[in-house]
Amino acid sequence: MRQFFSIAMLSLFLAAAPLCAQPKNKVKAWTPAEMMEVKRISGVQVSPDGRNVVFAVREALVDAKSEYRTHIHLSDGGGPASRALTQGETSCDQPQWSPDGKWIAYLSTRTGKRQLWLISPKGGEPTQLTRVKTGVNTFKWAPDSKQIAFTGTDAPTPLDVKAKEERNDARVLDENFKMSRLYVVPVSAEGVQEVQLLTKGEIHIPTTGRAGYDWSPDCKQIVYTRTKTPLADDWTTADLELFEIATGKTRPLLPAGPVRYAPHFSPDGKMIAFVESPRTWAGAGNVHVHSLGTNTSRPLAQTFDGWGRYSELLGWSAESDKVYFTEVKGPHTCFGMLMLDDTMRVTEQYGFAATGIHLNSSRSALGMSWESGREAPEPAMSRLNDFKPVAVAQINKGFPILPPGLTEPTRWKSKDGLEIEGLLTFPANYQEGKRYPLLVVVHGGPMGVFTDTYIGSPGLYPIGAFSSRGYLVLRPNPRGSSGYGKKFRYANYGDWGGGDYRDIMAGVDHVIGRGLADPDKLGVMGWSYGGFMTSWIVTQTHRFKAASVGAGVTNLMSFTGTADIPSFLPDYFGGEFWDKFDAYKNHCAMFYVKGVKTPTLIQHGEKDERVPLSQGLEFYNALKRQGVTTKMVIYPRTPHSIEEPRLLLDCMERNLAWFDRYVGGAK
Repeated sequence: MRQFFSIAMLSLFLAAAPLCAQPKNKVKAWTPAEMMEVKRISGVQVSPDGRNVVFAVREALVDAKSEYRTHIHLSDGGGPASRALTQGETSCDQPQWSPDGKWIAYLSTRTGKRQLWLISPKGGEPTQLTRVKTGVNTFKWAPDSKQIAFTGTDAPTPLDVKAKEERNDARVLDENFKMSRLYVVPVSAEGVQEVQLLTKGEIHIPTTGRAGYDWSPDCKQIVYTRTKTPLADDWTTADLELFEIATGKTRPLLPAGPVRYAPHFSPDGKMIAFVESPRTWAGAGNVHVHSLGTNTSRPLAQTFDGWGRYSELLGWSAESDKVYFTEVKGPHTCFGMLMLDDTMRVTEQYGFAATGIHLNSSRSALGMSWESGREAPEPAMSRLNDFKPVAVAQINKGFPILPPGLTEPTRWKSKDGLEIEGLLTFPANYQEGKRYPLLVVVHGGPMGVFTDTYIGSPGLYPIGAFSSRGYLVLRPNPRGSSGYGKKFRYANYGDWGGGDYRDIMAGVDHVIGRGLADPDKLGVMGWSYGGFMTSWIVTQTHRFKAASVGAGVTNLMSFTGTADIPSFLPDYFGGEFWDKFDAYKNHCAMFYVKGVKTPTLIQHGEKDERVPLSQGLEFYNALKRQGVTTKMVIYPRTPHSIEEPRLLLDCMERNLAWFDRYVGGAK
């Protein structure tokens, strides 16, 4: 592993320590419980003068409360040390510098619902800024540092409250939506301020996914992303509107057409950059620039990945002559610039992964969470004109450095000659010439991608613990994955369980052919689309000794009729199942479930609306009625991903025990 590079810290930068300088406190085994101790880093933002970095640190409390606690930290130029700006039993997150550098705003549940708070970078007692009934979801400083725009969800009406009290609160689907609205609040150190509602009527301001809003440099306008409703399936209605602060009037930025989101004003106030894509779930996009003077828009250069799921528009240069973006290229992070002359420059970082990249308000530096397969996440920063991140704190320095297996990219040819890439993690105590049990993990999406993130971080499938237990772990990026170009991402349209299945099996044969894996000790697992693929695999082959299906799509037809995204599969399969019956049936595990022999663990969230619980129950009951060894675990209160630490730990431990029992690690 190459040494993490260092940068001379001039006036803009901290004295930073390389990530690999973490203390090496060795222990014998890497367990899911050990993995839960890894802290997550988010919201890394560099101050306007480039001297300080603020970030959020999240730790899991695996106790009776079973919750995550997040607090704000500041690295203030004294080297790799940092200090906590917030503390206590209530979480604080999403820190943002004011453009003048005098304040840090953040969200906290200190007084109940999440509200906006202010604190000085020097520390001291924080000040509550809002008291919104339903809480604050997201926020953004105005360039003048005198006000903050934020989103909040409609509160229940008196009629809603009365109906609930009288148990007369029947819910009618697709009616009476609670919209997310845009508000503005003045900034004051005097305490809670009165807020101003900006958006009214049938306008929903999304807070996740394809969203975003931005202030004009003169603070006279706000451009925002809107959708028709809060329904997940209605993201395809996303478009941009301009709000005039003085008049209270709103207008569309452009006539209705494709999906538009992630708007950013240029510093000179003359242009707005945004992303435009087709109104389909799996469509690719382009960054566009809209001239406010001529009221015309044009696309910039196409990015490497065709603006896929993991592409993000960061903002403009100080000169208003280019926009910055990030996306994945294979398993690595790619930082790039789109010039107004339709050219592109890209910087790639091999062997590391950056997430949550933020451009500071002076457009001089970037903040991010930075990690690698063997190095735990740490807050990092980089000069904008020379993308070389350095760590600014050592938050995970106390986490034991266990003997992790090396993770390396590996490539192979699929049956049709298409080159496929994946990440291969070796057993912690790997010995050359010895064959090891092989576990295959399939990502979600299907437009997901495995990147070179820390294998010791907690997750549904504990890669670090698998490695410590003597397993090889293959994480393939089959066709349909992000990070390999638009054509590759479209290559599984109408063909789930076809070419992507052959890609995965070719990867298994590749690892066996290298003399690394024991062909008689194979396991497979995955969540969501990975769960679909796992259920499909065990209906197509008996090669695997064990499988784990997590929140898997097992019946394409019933999924389409019960999920909160009913247009998802029609986009992928080119039509509704009643018009494409054979296409859905021929790629549906439930229609091939007869004859399955593989011992299969099924895990599912009780409150999952994305892939309803019924999908897991269908597969479980079909296996059970055939006498197949199976077990189903239902996680209470859980949506599509497991959000409670104790339940996540349970999930990891069950997966580890399942494969130990039916595949057997090499201790």
